[in-house]
Amino acid sequence: MPSQGGAVVTKDKTFCCTLHHRHPQRASVLPPADARAPSRARGAPGGSGAAGRGVAAMAAERPRELGRLSAVAVYRRMAGAGRMERRRRGAPLPAGRKRAKARLRRGRAGGGGSEPEAPPPAAAPSRVEPHMELPVEPPANPRPESAAAGPDARPQGGPKAMPGGPRPAAEDGGGVSGLLRRLARLEDSRQRAAELFRWLLAPVAPAEFLRRHWEREPLLVRRGNPGYYAGLFSTADFDAALRGGEVHFGTHLDVTSYAEGVRETHNPCGRALPPVVWDFYQNGCSLRLLCPQAFSSTVWDFLSILQEQFGSMAGANTYLTPPGTQGFAPHYDDIEAFVLQLEGKKHWRVYRPRTDAEMLPQFSSANLTQAELGEPVLETVLEAGDLLYFPRGFIHQGDCLPDAHSLHITVSSYQRNSWGDFLEKLLPAALQMALEEDVEYRRGLPMDYLQYMGVANSDAVDARRTAFVEKLQSLIKKLIDYAPIDAAVDQRAKSFLHDCLPPVLTQSEKAQSVYGFPARWQDGGPCNVDILITKDTEVRLLRHGIIRLCNEEAGVMLYYTTENSRVYHKEEPKFLELDPEYTESIEFLLSSYPNHVSVDNLPCETLEEKISLTTLLFEKGILTTKKPLAQV
Repeated sequence: MPSQGGAVVTKDKTFCCTLHHRHPQRASVLPPADARAPSRARGAPGGSGAAGRGVAAMAAERPRELGRLSAVAVYRRMAGAGRMERRRRGAPLPAGRKRAKARLRRGRAGGGGSEPEAPPPAAAPSRVEPHMELPVEPPANPRPESAAAGPDARPQGGPKAMPGGPRPAAEDGGGVSGLLRRLARLEDSRQRAAELFRWLLAPVAPAEFLRRHWEREPLLVRRGNPGYYAGLFSTADFDAALRGGEVHFGTHLDVTSYAEGVRETHNPCGRALPPVVWDFYQNGCSLRLLCPQAFSSTVWDFLSILQEQFGSMAGANTYLTPPGTQGFAPHYDDIEAFVLQLEGKKHWRVYRPRTDAEMLPQFSSANLTQAELGEPVLETVLEAGDLLYFPRGFIHQGDCLPDAHSLHITVSSYQRNSWGDFLEKLLPAALQMALEEDVEYRRGLPMDYLQYMGVANSDAVDARRTAFVEKLQSLIKKLIDYAPIDAAVDQRAKSFLHDCLPPVLTQSEKAQSVYGFPARWQDGGPCNVDILITKDTEVRLLRHGIIRLCNEEAGVMLYYTTENSRVYHKEEPKFLELDPEYTESIEFLLSSYPNHVSVDNLPCETLEEKISLTTLLFEKGILTTKKPLAQV
């Protein structure tokens, strides 16, 4: 049943919007979660654009049939030489929000993310060296590797390769497919996320990675196992996505080239059909598939699990590069990048940030020239099964060797997820609270302050300047007393839930949720429609990280991810408005996860309220039952 006047109505009970839960006065002053910087559309590192020349040199090295125009040539004639690459940051978040309407059944009771540990203070550059207490063995066939010379550089310095890693269990099969089957047997979604993160870094332990490399140093893992990522994404999957007819140039696919120091994008308009796309590829162009999780259920599953580990959106791009070419200019990105080499091999060079201002940047760079780079801190050739991690701000470029193509997927996270980004939300709210509650913040400035303050007076020795600065310091220091820290964290969580991919259900989860409920049309009418929840029904959350309670000016909101889209922000944030008396039950479900609890144990006043709330959450896919509610 639709909401009526901002409330969800049952037969005998209203889930009203009155707010009286945990410091509501502080929740109301937070800026909207949507008022933040634009975010890349679930993307990962990619080149940024400049106008200029194209792939003529590379096309000349691949002679085409006389008299036939390639897709590159046709694009050049139509687009002209002055085009600029469109930067892929995505659109700003929408200012409004769309209410998720809860459907309630008449005639009976019913209802319609852990972060990686913070790195220690800055220390000497962290390197993975052979003397580390990790199961390190020299690779059987070492590949070329060099590093920039530095004051502490060893011979062939830079991060060293970490070979090996645990092999998947034989009974589940190898690669990512077997991994996901094993993870599906874990009851706790937090444990699934931690195990996937461990597998991604193996044999480097997550704690070691977070201490030595996260936001600090690149990491190279060589496994000597071409099948390590088997089943995640392949050129066959790339071709299948094109043949599905839903890939569009610019929106889902970028055609790029980098030759003689010039970076170009060659995107036509409209659908990216296989004959055109593969013609670009044959003429030396790289192909960047944006949002591969929209076309691959395996990538979707992989990222939807990993995002709970990061507590931040996990995105991805895939890159297919022809032999002997390079698709992107040197640049740095605003995300933490994990490069997973899926097929072939690629030559990579990674460079340190050139200045302190480029360390952990808020935004990606423009294209850089080779003259701006200096010496790489890491130079290596990735082969299938290998992993390369580098923090945001590290300049990088990759090119294909003449004898093999390259397909890799870059998994990204931590875009705009810094302390500064959190303070951007917290400090305006704290100042508004202080203005409302403390008269000292409302007192007027000195009448003559313009005479002794300002840049022109910055060198003046004046007791009035000293007093002015001391007063300002006092007000700033006291501001923390008014900061609604927990409410600001909830607003960050609300934004994260909007960014999240929806969960991918296991077979048992589907059978025990609304998505496997056997309601259907049969013999001239609907059957198996009634969702019969009783006081003895045992339920639990589908995942730990799929909901968040937020106190807002309009009331208590329960945000959830189960109705999100696989395409970044295709849907508005989804939420339910609840009477504050039901927040205790939501918290009870969170604290009980991953255990099941009976409906009768929910801390609501009446059994009818318990069943109504449970039915509402079940119908939104938020709750699963211990046993299927109906058998087909």
